[in-house]
Amino acid sequence: MSRWKAAGIHLSISLTIGVAAALLIFGLWYPPPYARATGAPELVMLLLGVDLTLGPLLTLVVFKAGKKGMRFDLAVIGIAQACALLYGLSVVARARPVYIVGAVDRFTVITANELDPKDVAEGAPGFRSVPWTGPKLVGAKLPANPAERTDLLFSSVSGKDLEARPRYYVPYEQAAQDLLAKAKPIDEVTKANASAEPLLRAWLAENDREASTIAALPVVSPRADLAMLVDTSTGKPLDAVPLDIW
Repeated sequence: MSRWKAAGIHLSISLTIGVAAALLIFGLWYPPPYARATGAPELVMLLLGVDLTLGPLLTLVVFKAGKKGMRFDLAVIGIAQACALLYGLSVVARARPVYIVGAVDRFTVITANELDPKDVAEGAPGFRSVPWTGPKLVGAKLPANPAERTDLLFSSVSGKDLEARPRYYVPYEQAAQDLLAKAKPIDEVTKANASAEPLLRAWLAENDREASTIAALPVVSPRADLAMLVDTSTGKPLDAVPLDIW
């Protein structure tokens, strides 16, 4: 077997594993539109690109048919490549979006590395673990206790706001009407931002909806401006679209 054929076989195996990893990442951990909102595509392509080229290139360099110790060399390359892939997946997993939190007047994309394990352990019933099957939609309510509100105020100054405190999470339905009261009607959005009109008109036509049945709330995310479209009768989120409505 030539070194080129050996490298080609290695590349085929690497591509298969890379496709499986991409399906896991973009199909489960980072569903659209939250992949773009968290900057995942660039990070994932970099990590997978490095991993996919590392093994085949090393095989191309070291492979020689009949060479003593060739199996050992290939095993070392395979282990190094697997370690690189696992490290890359661990980085991606720590940055994955785990909750879409509706609170006060907005939605916030919360990633796994934004949650303190202690806060997760003290979370409300049903929210004492971090989801692994994609971001979960939840609501969050301000505490009624004045002392807790003061504590939350000081923690928000240090960057840990209501949305990053699972102890205040509730099923989304319990926060829906409060959010709906703060939502902007579509007509108001298009008047304030003329460039939003074509996008929203296309969305309404595609989903067979009237503008009067939809309102919008901003989505806070690390890397993109998004707006959550909600049903005006139920407050149910329908879609997150690339739109700045602040």
